[in-house]
Amino acid sequence: MAAADFRPVYHPAGHDHDLRGAVQDLRTGRWVSMRNLLESTPDWALWTQRTQVLGTVAAGSDAVRAWQAEEPRSVAAAVMHARVTVERAVRAHREQRSGAAELWRDAWEGCRAAAHLSPADPVPWVCLLALSQLDEGQQMEEHRMAPPGPMLFPGPWGLLAESDRRDPHNREAYHRMLQFVYARQAGGSLSAAVNFVQWAASSAPEGSALHVLPLYVRVERYRRENGSEKALDLHWVTEDGERDAQRALDLWFGRTQDIARSLLDVNYLAHALWGALRFADAAPVFRALGPYFTPVPWSYRSRTPAAAGAAEDVFLRARGRCLNAERKPGRRRKRSG
Repeated sequence: MAAADFRPVYHPAGHDHDLRGAVQDLRTGRWVSMRNLLESTPDWALWTQRTQVLGTVAAGSDAVRAWQAEEPRSVAAAVMHARVTVERAVRAHREQRSGAAELWRDAWEGCRAAAHLSPADPVPWVCLLALSQLDEGQQMEEHRMAPPGPMLFPGPWGLLAESDRRDPHNREAYHRMLQFVYARQAGGSLSAAVNFVQWAASSAPEGSALHVLPLYVRVERYRRENGSEKALDLHWVTEDGERDAQRALDLWFGRTQDIARSLLDVNYLAHALWGALRFADAAPVFRALGPYFTPVPWSYRSRTPAAAGAAEDVFLRARGRCLNAERKPGRRRKRSG
């Protein structure tokens, strides 16, 4: 396809073609493909990723309830029930709907039940971490435990430890902790988030998606500071910004395969390298995306982030600039925009 004709698409399954089929069936209320997919999922990292996507889709239907009615002893169905109830509770809290507290209690009980039925599974603990952000006042003791290191904050460290015991450095678990920090900060300083992601990335092994975490905080700071699209935005070309992008490129992207990568992580890395004027380095990251993209973080670089197609326009301009730089070596440090 010619570059001028290329249009990216968003799909939560990304390069996971088996997951895409299950999502398609789930959207029509059919659950058998979901069950079969989960039965064949080989490791906890992919299991976590797939159950998260399926839970987001299933939250709008009764498919998981139908599955449990048909197979009441299914452990996978119990885990998916936890996923669905947590997703519904988080949505209700975000939208400040009546009944949010009841949904939170149902979700908490569902998570505990799933943890009992599937003791080796990190997902129930990841789900409990997702619920922790709803406890904005940290009323529950498990949400204000002492941190494991200096410069960190009281929080749900016991829940993170339970996830780590089952799947060390689980990507979603650490992202849920980051969301907890944002809820706890209530729009204030991001210093706690910076300390957390640097701590997490510093102990992560090569190939871990935790090396991408610092890029998320940099985008969040830009968003909170009402950053706007500029020909040269100094927010992205700092020494720290380039270092974080380089570490994610070297320690994560270069050591993983498409199906193991979160589509969101790849977009954040492409965005960081483009923003740092590392155009040629960003080119293989854009190529790894294939036909896919995610609206965030690209929408934050638009003058009209809420407008239809705004994120896609920024993405296409960045992608074109980087792929062109790859074809013309030695010109990657030119200004973006």
